Amino acid sequence: MKNNLSKKYLLPQIAAVSALNKFIELRESIHQAKTKRVPFSKIYEILLQNYLFAGYPSALTSLKILKEYYPKIKLLKVADMNLYHFRKMGEVRCRKVYGDKYEKLIFNINKFSPELAEWLVLEGYGKVLGRKGLSFKERELCIVAVLSAMKFEEQLYSHINGAINAKASIQEIETVINNLNFLEKKSFSGFGMKVLNRYRKEKGML
Repeated sequence: MKNNLSKKYLLPQIAAVSALNKFIELRESIHQAKTKRVPFSKIYEILLQNYLFAGYPSALTSLKILKEYYPKIKLLKVADMNLYHFRKMGEVRCRKVYGDKYEKLIFNINKFSPELAEWLVLEGYGKVLGRKGLSFKERELCIVAVLSAMKFEEQLYSHINGAINAKASIQEIETVINNLNFLEKKSFSGFGMKVLNRYRKEKGML
């Protein structure tokens, strides 16, 4: 893998290769991050949040690999699971991503799965994406990379909007997407740019 990114763009790269289960590339990316002194806590948070997109097996393998590179790091015990707190925090964060489409989103998901509508807010945006350790902007840029690589169009569109709401620039989002070219399969970045250009057109940003 010939790719030498700045610290700012290493986290999205790590998120993408982990979600795609490209564990050789993940090891190389973690090594780069450690060399450039990217904090362990930030890499940990990115790989942890990926279970929302790539599932537990991928996250478990990725986090196990991460620990190999930081064997002396002591992990803290899990804090108390305050469901009310997660629910409240999740709604705030979800509204930041979806804006005035939040109510419609929850209504539509409720029509085919009330459980997923609840878990989206409580589990996704509350318990996971509402955690400390990363800024809102860092999380959203990593999600943009993951969803571009996994090719989920509507979710990517929403998280491009989330990244904008988190004060990311169009240039930063475009760079995150184009950095996926290092995987030597331009369909990842091509897909992401297609969705980004659609977003820009619909928002009058072209």
